[in-house]
Amino acid sequence: MTDALTQPPRVGAGAGATTGGSVASVREPDAVSGAVSSVPVPTDVVFELRDLAVYYGDVAAVEGVDLDVPARRITALIGPSGCGKSTLLRCLNRMNDLVDGARVTGRLAYYGLDLYDPRVDPVEVRRRIGMVFQKPNPFPKSIYDNIAFGPRVNGVRRNLDDIVEKALTDAALWDEVKDKLRSSAFALSGGQQQRLCIARCLAVEPDVILMDEPCSALDPIATSRIEDLMVELRERYTIVIVTHNMQQAARVSDYTAFITTDVRDGGSRVGHLVEFDATEKLFTNPSDPRTEGYITGRFG
Repeated sequence: MTDALTQPPRVGAGAGATTGGSVASVREPDAVSGAVSSVPVPTDVVFELRDLAVYYGDVAAVEGVDLDVPARRITALIGPSGCGKSTLLRCLNRMNDLVDGARVTGRLAYYGLDLYDPRVDPVEVRRRIGMVFQKPNPFPKSIYDNIAFGPRVNGVRRNLDDIVEKALTDAALWDEVKDKLRSSAFALSGGQQQRLCIARCLAVEPDVILMDEPCSALDPIATSRIEDLMVELRERYTIVIVTHNMQQAARVSDYTAFITTDVRDGGSRVGHLVEFDATEKLFTNPSDPRTEGYITGRFG
């Protein structure tokens, strides 16, 4: 089971790859000119969520989520505070396993593989599906050792210099730090620290990158750098982000899922998925009036 997880089908693969019917028109770069085309293209599905629910003890945080996350696209999760966006995101790499009393029901498949099958190693899941958190969290080490940490844990001892340079280059940070790799990571600015954390994630060669409000603690200039980086990485990685910034979701994502809360008897609030669609359509012509109300600021 873990062998299947270690080498999932890549985009366009045969066995195990699926095409999501809910995935409509996407923006595909032209192979020659790099121009953006609106021609619909088939897109493989990385995650399939079916009737997914998350509970903390007996309390439901989010219920009944049906969602297909397409490969090599940016999918944004938006919604009011407390609706379960981050909880849902953490399901995708089993981070909720680390929370006492948390349990997941329903089906969550990664390239058709049940991520919550007891035979699946959650550590391997988190290597394949990396995560960048809301607040930059560099290790108390040098810039170099932050990037080399993951490969070393995975037993890599050769070509570390090349791995570090590639990860920092992919995170658009190499030119800024190449002359101070042995300096403390804490000497970097907030935006640089966040890109360092992205580079640390890239160094272990994940398939998917999860980002939980990666720009919420950053200034507009640093936010712009991270957004540009996400768009560049989208060509090679599947990215799922949680954001409260409607403009950010509209700028960088290809697909958007709107999640909101229902108030149950007794006053408990439970998150559920209202609508999932191509970002342009969801923001300009949403199917549900609740989505329109949220993105226009009438509630939330």
